[in-house]
Parts: sequence; structure tokens; C-alpha cells
Amino acid sequence: MNSISECNAINHSKAISAGLRALKLLGVEGVELPIWWGVAEKESMGKYEWSGYLSLVDMIQKSGLKLHVSLCFHASKEENIPLPKWIREVGESQPDIFFADRSGKRYKECLSFGVDDVPVFDGKTAMQVYKGFVESFKTVFAPFMVSTITGITIGLGPDGELRYPSQHDQTKDGAGAGEFQCYDKNMMSDLNKDAQNLENPLWGLCGPHDAPTYNQNPLTDTFFKEGGSWETRYGDFFLTWYSTQLISHADRMLSLAASSLIDSTVMVSGKLPLIHSWYKTRSHPAEVTAGFYNTINRNGYEEIARIFSKNSCKMILPGMDLLDEQQPNESFSSPELLLEDIRDTCRDHDVVVCGQNLHVAGSVKSFEQIKKNLAGENRVELFLYQRMGGDFFSPENFRLFSGFVRKLNQMEVDSDDLGVNERGLVFVHGKNRKLQAV
Repeated sequence: MNSISECNAINHSKAISAGLRALKLLGVEGVELPIWWGVAEKESMGKYEWSGYLSLVDMIQKSGLKLHVSLCFHASKEENIPLPKWIREVGESQPDIFFADRSGKRYKECLSFGVDDVPVFDGKTAMQVYKGFVESFKTVFAPFMVSTITGITIGLGPDGELRYPSQHDQTKDGAGAGEFQCYDKNMMSDLNKDAQNLENPLWGLCGPHDAPTYNQNPLTDTFFKEGGSWETRYGDFFLTWYSTQLISHADRMLSLAASSLIDSTVMVSGKLPLIHSWYKTRSHPAEVTAGFYNTINRNGYEEIARIFSKNSCKMILPGMDLLDEQQPNESFSSPELLLEDIRDTCRDHDVVVCGQNLHVAGSVKSFEQIKKNLAGENRVELFLYQRMGGDFFSPENFRLFSGFVRKLNQMEVDSDDLGVNERGLVFVHGKNRKLQAV
């Protein structure tokens, strides 16, 4: 549920206050607060309304907890938060500001990467609009920086994650891997230019003709089958172009955040998804349609890690509560192996990894899996447990969460390098292991 109401007041302030006190007593370091574009810049471009969020940040500061802020440039059906009104109005007359699939269906919960540098918003590009939002946030919340706000995650795409909305029209129990989302006119124009530069203009007319639909098995007579188009020169051209759009967007957004917040000395991060379905296949179709050209022949996370390293940004990886044994066999899934591969790539490029769970209602096994993913050489600087609310504070889940926090605070990672601060949080020399609730 959105913490700020339509009239910029705090929703359920008594419940939030009680929750903050409970977390403080438990020994949690802090909380995470999503700040929504559709709330703070709702009515018109450049007209910001921060009062509700300021009240909430002040409440968090008075509770004695730290705060990690997520700047959300996407909408959320679950939270009933749309994009700003003025963005939606532009979209009515210029629908190509949104991603489109092969059938022309639009994804209207975030902007297409294709408008990053297109001046479609009253003469401004999407990047200029994002920058204005970040700069205003930094100015208004300057009194809370470092003392209370210790980290900021910049939204990178759907649900805040760096990816295409490749599975947005997939049924809940669908067996597919999603669809390519490159059919808005700006992205198709860019594809056409790249094909022209290679003197293969036919390659730039559209995406793969044999790509699977959302719920189609991607290994059966499609682009991703054994010996399919993904292994041809055309396939390599298209997938390289498609993933490059994602990587370039990440570079622009992380660079914007790092440069805008450089004098605030807070931690800046971005979030990757853990797209683990079909990971055990050669073509990794679910990752590929989401923009990660990661196959049996290629490490699709290498260049992304370089971008995070270049911009001195930390990477949030969700799914640290997932186990392979809990995945259906027909999904060819392996969250554990994928997480390990991404972490190894980050380690190679000196990118600091922060962790996050995927499911709110945890089990004994899932909490043990999180603990395993925070131990030894896997230790992370920050773990964000999502998400505060009714499910989180349910008797069963909060009991498990409380036990997890106590175990984490007592966990001996390395007896030679371990210290414990006076609040009981695990402290590894040179690195803080902080636990925050989202």
C-alpha cells in the first residue's frame, strides 16, 4: 500500500509508527521507502509535492532508524499508483513513449528506453525529466542525507528493475519466456539504423519473426529452439542490439544518479531482476527477452557489471530466499546458480552486491537460504527485506523474521574478522552488514 495519500498525508500513520518501533526494538538497522514519481510529480512536469514524504522521513528519523530510499519511475498496479498524470496525457497522443510488443500492445507502467534522449515531453527528454526529479529530491531532502538517508536506489525500468517488461502479458501459470518489447517507433528506428550500418537493411524491419508468444514453450519450433535463429548471425545481431539498449539505459540512469548525488555521500544503487526460469537451457530465453543476452555461449551480465563499476554504484539482487528445489521441473529454473553467476561477475568487476528477498511470507527454509546467502564470502553490505505490511507483521511471518534477525546478528562469519557493535548488528571490519526492512 502507498504510504502517502492523495492529499499528501501519511496513510495509516499509527500502524507505521508501531511498525517502526517494533523493528527498532528487534535490532533492524533501518527501513526502505519507495518514493513514487506518480505521487511527487503528479500533476505537471516540474511541479513537485514532497510534503507527505517529508513528514514520513521525519517520522523515521525520530524513530532512530536509518532510511534507504527508492526513486520509482514506474507505476504499480499492486499499489494502485499510476505514472504522473501529465505523462499519461502525453501517452494518449504519443503512445510510442511506451514499450510495445509484436502485436502492438503497449506496456504503460514505465517509459520505453527509446525516449531516453527524445525531446517528447514539452521539449525535454526522459533523461532530463528524470534528472529534474532527482535534483529536486536531493535539494529538498538535504537535511536528512547521511544522518538518516544512507542509500538511494534509482529506478531502472519495470518495477524499478533493469529489464524490459517481457512477461507483462503472461498468464500466471504460463509456460512461456515472454516476448521482445522493441516495437515502439523509436526503438524500431534505432534497430533500422543499426541494420543499415551493417548493410543488412532487412534485419532492421522488425524483431525475430519466429520469436515465441508470451505463453508458448520457447524451445518448441521458435527462435530459441536447439539450433534456432538465436545462434545465427542475424540472431546475434538482434540480441546484441536489444541488450545494448538495456545496457545504455542503465549507464544513463546510473550516471545521472551518481553525478547528481555525488556530493551527498550516500550509497547509490540499482536493482537487477533474478530471471531464473529456463536458466538450465542453452538459450536462456526468459533472460534474453528481458534484455540479458546471457546464453550458454555468452555472459550477459559482464557488460552490466562494468556499467555499475564505472558509475561506482552498488547492485541490488533479489531472490536470495529462493531454492532450486522449490522450482517446477518444467521451468528449467535455477535461481541458486543464476545468483551465483551474477555474484561472481560482480566480484570480478569489484561491484558491491546488496541482497533482497522475493517473497514476503517466508518459511523456515527460505530464511535459512537468505542466511546462507549472507554468510562467508557471500556477505553483503546491505540486505533489504521486503515488504512491511499486513503479511510481514502476521504472527507466523514476524516470528520467523524475528528469529532470522537474531540469528543474523549473532552469526559468526569469520571469528578473526568479526566484531559486534553495541546494538548487536553484525559488523565485518571494512564492511557493515546492515539489515533493513522494506
